[in-house]
Order: sequence, then structure tokens, then C-alpha cells
Amino acid sequence: MIEIELSSLDLRYEKYRMKHRTGEARLLASIIERGIDEPLEGVDVDGRHILLNGFKRCRCARKAGLNIIPYLALAEDEAAGILALLRMSNARTLSILEQAGFVVELRRQHEMTVAEIAEAVKRGKSWVSMRLNLMNEMHEAVREDLFSGAFPVYSYMYTLRPFMRMNSVDKEDIGQFVAAVGGRGLSTREIEYLAHGYFRGPDCFAEEVRQGKVAVALEQMKQIPPPADGCNEFERLLIRDLEQIQKYMRRIPGKSVDQRVSSSAFFAQAHLLSAGVLSRAPSFLESMRSFHDRCGQAQGSLRPASKRRR
Repeated sequence: MIEIELSSLDLRYEKYRMKHRTGEARLLASIIERGIDEPLEGVDVDGRHILLNGFKRCRCARKAGLNIIPYLALAEDEAAGILALLRMSNARTLSILEQAGFVVELRRQHEMTVAEIAEAVKRGKSWVSMRLNLMNEMHEAVREDLFSGAFPVYSYMYTLRPFMRMNSVDKEDIGQFVAAVGGRGLSTREIEYLAHGYFRGPDCFAEEVRQGKVAVALEQMKQIPPPADGCNEFERLLIRDLEQIQKYMRRIPGKSVDQRVSSSAFFAQAHLLSAGVLSRAPSFLESMRSFHDRCGQAQGSLRPASKRRR
């Protein structure tokens, strides 16, 4: 461990580390009182101290007016330093998104294969592939909101990502949703309510959210109980069918104009199938309108009397 000038640090990897304002505020108070207990960690390349771990301490040291900070070099080059940090990620608090960011760096910038990364960090290839896929499916604006703390990681991982897998929602759709609701201080439960309305509900609801009318949209969703609660097995199956219909209504229009659609065998089969779909469309839409009205009437009749009078 050595002591170096704070201004000599190269902060190119700061974008790969999460920001937590509350935790950083507590750390700042501790550093002002006691100084920096643990050295910042990085790699030394061509006389530059490239920081890999300790960005919160770096920002707090700057705010506290500290010019000299403790520093420890993890390795002699960037790739080796990143691998060392990933190997220590069980003992150190390195989130899955932070791990994913560094894995992408090793794959793209340092041209390591999945097998090489897995062997170096003593993990399976599936561990590496999962993190690569996590970053590849993420819109750049979403990545910035997650790493800056503007949108909760938990909500992205366990509320939004399932929509991408199950309902043919793409990363552009996710990006629009995160841009609309991020930075508003919403709870994970509130984000979950909004996400169900945004991705499962009508286009007018999604447009309302995009226009910034989040409070109004949230109040609408709070009147609706969670989809699976209180449903019998037949009702759950019907909910699943409705989700599948909505999924394919999103997917097929885009695929039907794709330039890869060109073979005579395809056109012969698709012409027959599309004719069947069109012949059933009027009766299907009529039954859906009737079903939609029935659901709305039933929802109104089940609402408590005190709420109906308002």
C-alpha cells in the first residue's frame, strides 16, 4: 500500500460502479471523522493509477478536501486487475450489474473468451454468459439510470426483465418506461403496479405514464388487486391466454414486414393462415368487447360502497 495524490487517479471505470446516495452520505461523515480506513484499489499502467474499487471513497475524499489517499495496486494490467476484483466479489460488495459491466469489458475490450473469463474468475461459463446477456439486453439509458441510482436495480431485475422474456417487450419499451418513472422516488411495489398497467394494459394507460401522469396512473392501478390473487385455476389459464394474445399482437405486425420473409412455401402457408385469422377477427373482437365490458362492470360491482359513492 502507498499514498498517492487524489488528483492522480484515472476514473475511467467509474461508470461500472453503482451509486448509493444514502450510503455515500454516511461514508462521508465517517471519513470526515476518521479518515479513509481501507485503501482504494486499482492497477498501475504507464504511470497512471487506474481506479477499479473505491469510487465512493474517492468522491467522499474530494468532498472532505483530502488530497492524499491510501492506494493499493491489485495487478500490473487492467484485465488482471478486473479479474482479481471479480474473484474477490464474494467477499466484497460487488452487485450483479457491476460484475456484468466488468465481464463485458473483459469480453469486448480485452478480447477474452467466455471460457477464459470463467476459468480466470473460477466460475462456470453460465455465470459469465448470464452477465453478458444481462448487459446486452439493456438499453444504454436504462444502464445509466440503474448505475446512477435513479431507478432501483431490484425493480429492473425482478419486475421489468420478466416482461422482456414473457411478453415480447423489447429494450426500447423498457427504456421508455424507466425514463418515465425513474427518479420519482417510487417504491418497488409502486413500480410493479405501474409496470403491469404499462405492459399489460391498454395503450392509453402507457401513454399516460409516458406523459408524466404517473400519480394518476398509479392510483388507477392501486384499485386493481394483484392478477393471480383470488383466481381459480380456470381464471389463471384465461389470464395466461390473454397475455399470449397480447404478446403475439405485438410481435406479428413487425415480423410480417421483415425482409427475410420471401419464400414461396412461406407465402402459401401464411396466406392460408392469415385468411383464417381475418375470418375470425370480427367475432373475436366482438367477444373481446363484450368480455371487456363484463370485467369492467364486475369490477365496479365488487368495489366497496364507500368508494363507489365518491
